Amino acid sequence: MESLPPAKSRQACQVQNQQMPWSRMLLGSLIVFSCLVASVSSDEDYYKLLKVSREATTREIRQAFKKLALIMHPDKNPHDETAHDKFLKVTRAYEVLKDDDLRKKYDKYGEKGLQDEQQGGGRYESWNYYRNEFGIYDDDLEIVTLDRGDFDAAVNSGELWFVNFYFPRCHHCHELAPTWREFAKEMDGVIRIGAVNCGDNNRLCRSKGINSYPSLYIYKAGMNPEKYFGDRAKESLTKFGMQFVKSRVTELWQGNVFTEIEAAFSSGVGWLITFCADSGDCLESQTRQKLAGMLEGLVNVGWMDCSTQAELCDSFEVTTSTTAFFPPGSSLKNKGSVLVRESLDTREIYGEVMQHLPDLEALTKETFQSGCLILCAFSQVGKVDCLTDSELCVSFYIQKPCIAVFKGLGIHDFEIHHGKDVLYNIIAFAKESVSAHVTTLRPENFPSDGKEPWLVDFFAPWCPPCRALLPELRKASIQLFGQMKFGTLDCTVHERLCSMYNIHAYPTTVIFNKSSIHEYEGHHSADGILEFIQDLVDPTVVTMDPDSFAELVKRRKHSETWMVDFYAPWCGPCQALLPEWRRMARALNGMIKVGTVDCQKHHSFCQGESVKAYPEIRLYPQNANRRDLYQYVPYCSFKRNSYSVRLCLSTLPRASVDLTPDDFRNKVIGGKDHWVVDFYAPWCGPCQHFAPEFEVLARMVKGSVRAGKVDCQAHYQTCQSAGITAYPSVRFYPHLGTKKVRDS
Repeated sequence: MESLPPAKSRQACQVQNQQMPWSRMLLGSLIVFSCLVASVSSDEDYYKLLKVSREATTREIRQAFKKLALIMHPDKNPHDETAHDKFLKVTRAYEVLKDDDLRKKYDKYGEKGLQDEQQGGGRYESWNYYRNEFGIYDDDLEIVTLDRGDFDAAVNSGELWFVNFYFPRCHHCHELAPTWREFAKEMDGVIRIGAVNCGDNNRLCRSKGINSYPSLYIYKAGMNPEKYFGDRAKESLTKFGMQFVKSRVTELWQGNVFTEIEAAFSSGVGWLITFCADSGDCLESQTRQKLAGMLEGLVNVGWMDCSTQAELCDSFEVTTSTTAFFPPGSSLKNKGSVLVRESLDTREIYGEVMQHLPDLEALTKETFQSGCLILCAFSQVGKVDCLTDSELCVSFYIQKPCIAVFKGLGIHDFEIHHGKDVLYNIIAFAKESVSAHVTTLRPENFPSDGKEPWLVDFFAPWCPPCRALLPELRKASIQLFGQMKFGTLDCTVHERLCSMYNIHAYPTTVIFNKSSIHEYEGHHSADGILEFIQDLVDPTVVTMDPDSFAELVKRRKHSETWMVDFYAPWCGPCQALLPEWRRMARALNGMIKVGTVDCQKHHSFCQGESVKAYPEIRLYPQNANRRDLYQYVPYCSFKRNSYSVRLCLSTLPRASVDLTPDDFRNKVIGGKDHWVVDFYAPWCGPCQHFAPEFEVLARMVKGSVRAGKVDCQAHYQTCQSAGITAYPSVRFYPHLGTKKVRDS
């Protein structure tokens, strides 16, 4: 596919006079299936500009940009006349790739998919900013830099998080940074320490109610976020954080020691016990609590006071304060099976214990065939050695180390993890996957028979927007369980199958509904997918070709009004409009008919209709004379959301009427009709925003309830007598026999 020239307008993608190719395929019966070819030509490759791979994380992109900024910034190259333009290109690449939504558009459509986005106005920060203030925590391994794409997965994973919301230019944020780093090292393994750059993630910070910097919050699934208000010393931060560490540290004594230990051993769990004697150093209470948090679910942690349990400590041959690890199945009296440590260093003790934990169970082909993994579902954790059991891994198309959840519904019903290989991300994946209904597809189970409706996500694991979509698919699969099946196909593994469907852009989400195939083109979110499927089941938007356009629009009834969106699948602004267009169609269902025309498929037709930009929205009003049926009203706003589209209904004849004081007294209060009345003031912003919504209401109730508007600036006494104290106010005045009742 040849590339289109850059757009001349920010409001639309310009149309080039050329025919876009279509692909055809045979599936059951002969059907036409259109897929976007993603070989997008662009003047600049943003990934190459930043010298990062396409699978780079946001953190890696930020680090790469900072490195280039310190070298290429015009402040460092005062004699290079091209330095400004070069750095602008790098800055633009960073601004796009750091933003999940813009990155999705760029990956799928190239630069032409960004033509409706603001370009930043040619601005950038000083060299000193990038050196001293940009990406404060990007190089700290103990601090997890969270972005909009992974914040929710992290704080809902079940782990305890302490998150620092900061702003790069905030002086107090920079003052806190050294302490936060030391605190992160101190808490490593006990509490997850995170940081959110609110300069790069303004939308995320606003959604979390952040209005000052730095703001420090504790997060854990199942509890409300807790804000820290104390001083910013490391000791105070530690004390605050540790009060949320609920891991149990058991005090052991003669009455419980053997029952507690044997109960743990029977479950395959060992014990780490600190014996506190008169001599030597005993682990402090806070240190024991930290170890309990680090080893939670793996090892029980306890302590024994040898000053009160002297005989019991003697039976363990304890003569000085020490810490001992009793692996599962070890003998309490046999010191050869016990790991004794005199260290007080939390990390050393943790490392030693982890080395002596039993390995995961090795699973083989026979294990899978026996059905144990299927019956036990997620209650069993094991590993497969793909070197010694290559046949099993090949049957699952496993080509590199990975984590998979088998869901207990059959040996082939599993889902592979494609997120970050960090504990919080794996935990979140496991919890979501075991309750969701998404299957990893292969040629053997690909839904090609058309018997059941399927949503298939064609993706590549290296693609960040693909990874961001996977949790949304799981949410949607729960909502649509029993109505539609969900599957994912890795196109880096199954290239031939993806090529059959002409998939070249990732992610590409397709609905297979018997003999029909529909490519999803909206926002990659659970809500967007659910809306799209709802429209497939009960369509409110008519997909038009030249013949149906002539029949429905050009030869429409005098009472019909049509709004038509002329679009191209490759156009980024068109993609942004689609979900809003469907929402608008549902809101106006029964009042206005709504349609779309694919100008990539019907290029010559759109040219004949003088469509010059995508998307182009046209309104074909009712009550047109026969010779005026071809006339239309162009879209009245540069914004592309359902509210702005409805706002353009002001170009139509109004369904509501303006009421004078006499009209209100005689028609509303003294008349025989039901009335709904909008009391407003011309200067009132919310009144102006509500006006198109009231017009929609007026059209919905037309024929059964009359709609009117009273200008309270011009008719103050009327509004005052009606008891109006705020604008806008909507009142319903039903007519009940001979008596008019006001219902506010």
